[in-house]
Amino acid sequence: MTTTLKLGPDTRAPRVILASASRIRRTMLANAGVDVVCEPAQVDEGIVKDAMRARGEGVDAIASALAELKAAAVSARHPDALVIGADSMIACGDVHFDKPADAGRAVDQLLDLAGRTHRLLSAAVVMRAGASVWEKLDAAHLTMRHFDRDFAQRYVATIGDAATASVGAYQLEGLGAQLFTRVEGDFFTVLGLPLLPLLDFLRAQGVIAR
Repeated sequence: MTTTLKLGPDTRAPRVILASASRIRRTMLANAGVDVVCEPAQVDEGIVKDAMRARGEGVDAIASALAELKAAAVSARHPDALVIGADSMIACGDVHFDKPADAGRAVDQLLDLAGRTHRLLSAAVVMRAGASVWEKLDAAHLTMRHFDRDFAQRYVATIGDAATASVGAYQLEGLGAQLFTRVEGDFFTVLGLPLLPLLDFLRAQGVIAR
């Protein structure tokens, strides 16, 4: 007799909503067997970051706060669902990096990081009925190799809009691997989500098979 392992969710499990338009976060969850829908949160990240930086708060606190705000905004509309909010930030020395506004800024940002080690923080919060039921903050340390402006410009031109879609202006899962000499930390954290601890939580909720 053959036994089939069912990786799908329990039909009694709560819905899972990702409070984000991030393609890579949705892909990570879907590839791991999580039936998830995306509903971006309407949060003015710039105002939040400016206010928290003015108070002297670091990237850890800012990433966690933004993840919570995103989850809360969507949870208010879907109280019965498990809503995942996530955010990633980069710090290199005393400088915080946001998603570059355009290709030119992406090139400048890559040159600022070239030859240096930066810290990438990925935070995730899960809310249900407006209350936080799980949270995680994880960090990775990435060392970029030295390269010149010509290389950075060619790299940004090659990846196109993807350069402005991520906080580091790179995608480690693709051509971005060419930028680095060393990566210390969880691969999924670099992609934008502490996925393995999140899967443990979702498994306990019956969303995916134990």
